[in-house]
Amino acid sequence: MTTAAGPAPAVRSGSGLLERVLRIRELAIAVVLALMLLATQLDNSAFLSEQGVKDLLLNATILVLVGVGQATVVITRNVDLSVGSTLGVTAFAAGDFLRGGGNPLLAVLLAVALGAGFGLVNGALVSLGQVPALVVTLGTLYIVRGLDSLWFGSRQITAADLPAGFVSFGHDGLGAVPYLAVLTAAVLAAAAYYLRSYRSGRDMYALGSSPEAARLAGVPVRRRILAAYVLCGALAGLAGALYLARFGNVDSGTGSGYELTVVSAVVVGGVAFTGGSGSLYGAALGALLLTSINSVLPSIGVSSVWVQAIDGTLLLLAIAVDRVVALRVAAVLRKKAAKTGSARHE
Repeated sequence: MTTAAGPAPAVRSGSGLLERVLRIRELAIAVVLALMLLATQLDNSAFLSEQGVKDLLLNATILVLVGVGQATVVITRNVDLSVGSTLGVTAFAAGDFLRGGGNPLLAVLLAVALGAGFGLVNGALVSLGQVPALVVTLGTLYIVRGLDSLWFGSRQITAADLPAGFVSFGHDGLGAVPYLAVLTAAVLAAAAYYLRSYRSGRDMYALGSSPEAARLAGVPVRRRILAAYVLCGALAGLAGALYLARFGNVDSGTGSGYELTVVSAVVVGGVAFTGGSGSLYGAALGALLLTSINSVLPSIGVSSVWVQAIDGTLLLLAIAVDRVVALRVAAVLRKKAAKTGSARHE
């Protein structure tokens, strides 16, 4: 009995150490974001006006939504590179439905269902077909983008084609807080609660930490991966519908290249690309940081061409930090395991 119970404190201690590191990482992002916004406000007093804050939140909502889905997939040690294409095709599908006189709520549900369908295809190929996620989702990225071009052609949906109430929902809000931000915050809180409080959600972390160990522990690996991809696709579909409400303009190029921004936001937010660690709140902070940089640079007179260079630099820094943290945590766990083994043999 003593031998079986011995390692538990070390494991719990290691888990607690990792959680503390992740909290520090998220706190650091929040501090950097706050300092950046404060410095910009001091340089441009109109930056954090009511409309300025509203624009910051509106700019972040779409990326946060897609980032929540992407983070769930990355936690399972996979990735979905087709989210940009999914966002584009679902936005157009919702717009086409609305242009034909459809109900706005049904249009949103249509976009979510279509996105979930694409996620189901990705998840089936990765989990059941055992095809590497990078290969599968890169392939579906181009397939969906090709279908986009065939379906859309040269057509374009504008705000004039949409119900006025749907478009106003994409801009209006409660003071400085837009309705889209409230909806996004609710989705974020629900998804984060699920991952933390339900066994199936915690299974995704176990799967990302060690797929083989999770399988031996009885985790239904294929079902969990499939569920993560369906959730990711559904949120990309929801983001597509909200993108339509926010901008009121969709064409065949909508969402092109967006997947790279989403991956950057997730990794910068502290979700390890190797899976098993990170939080959805961290991914949301990463998304808010990247979109805020996009707003800050023009406000201080810096050309927006630097945005992608800065995003890439932050991505590399985040990966480097993840690597250093992983090595440090592994070293601490080895020391604790060695001490526990020594104590057991005394």
